[in-house]
Amino acid sequence: MKILQRQLHCFGGIFDWDKANLRLEELDAITSDPALWEKPESAQALMRERTSLEKKINDLNAFLTQLEDIILLIEMGEAENDEETILEQHETLKQLSIEVEKQQLLALLSGEADINDCFLEIHAGAGGTEAQDWAEMLLRMYVRWCDKHGFKVEYIEESTGDEAGLKSVTIKILGENAYGWLKTESGVHRLVRISPFDSSARRHTSFSSAWIYPVIDDSISIEIEDKDLRIDTYRASGAGGQHVNKTNSAIRITHLPTGVVVQCQNDRSQHRNKATAMDMLRARLYELELRQREERANEVEAGKTEIGWGHQIRSYVLQPYQLIKDLRTNEETSDTQAVLDGDIDRFLEASLATKLNGEGI
Repeated sequence: MKILQRQLHCFGGIFDWDKANLRLEELDAITSDPALWEKPESAQALMRERTSLEKKINDLNAFLTQLEDIILLIEMGEAENDEETILEQHETLKQLSIEVEKQQLLALLSGEADINDCFLEIHAGAGGTEAQDWAEMLLRMYVRWCDKHGFKVEYIEESTGDEAGLKSVTIKILGENAYGWLKTESGVHRLVRISPFDSSARRHTSFSSAWIYPVIDDSISIEIEDKDLRIDTYRASGAGGQHVNKTNSAIRITHLPTGVVVQCQNDRSQHRNKATAMDMLRARLYELELRQREERANEVEAGKTEIGWGHQIRSYVLQPYQLIKDLRTNEETSDTQAVLDGDIDRFLEASLATKLNGEGI
């Protein structure tokens, strides 16, 4: 029981009760203004924030009430020597503790952009076909995870490999807390396996990088000047049909001051691809600003530009033994197939739990 009380106390510490209630009152006032809906995207974002915040407040209240009820029933059972009631309530206590632990993790998804949709970019590292095949395997892993959790996936850009796999791919993941759950997945992923492309069946090491950044709406202002942009058009590759492959409809935008590059080829219309690419650029620059606030920009940028040994976040070993290990949290599992099929919750939760325990990632 003391463990659960500590959990609830910790939950309350992570989730600033007074600040949350003040913000809920503020959101109630904002969302009651009919003029809010003149900007539908901003209005929807504020409504999502309000719904999420109200649920967190109600959940914590419900946990506290349930704990009080359990304590009362246990005390009554002890007074009447009712072992059945005592055992039953202790079992209820265990279940409540598990649920509170889950809510502790969700409470950590309270960053400025955690509730937002997100973009996921995957880039194959050095190694040709090996790395490109690994990039496609990573994409499949994340798409499977999205399917299991009810997140919607939209394909933005795809560059197919020379023989197999993908050189790069960008997808948009839509759903509440998509960015919050996946933001710690940015980094280099290393694969060790017997190559299916090597006739001598030798063991190969491949690298691919994942990059996560939040989708932002009109309520967040990101200033971008035309003189800071280089815009290139090119012929799309991969999925999209004959029309896509015969026209220069794909767009690549480079933000010269930061070196950030985005590209989009998911539409037949060059105009719509440019609009999507600009949204991606705004999101990337906003994500960069968030990381700079956390004084981690230099480390993260280095991890993005060098896809190699020194910037790994997770290792996937399929031969000579089977082990997937997160190099930041030390979370590991030998059930490699389950992970590659999208069962990555243990790694996402371990990253959040690391924050919960006051450690850096």
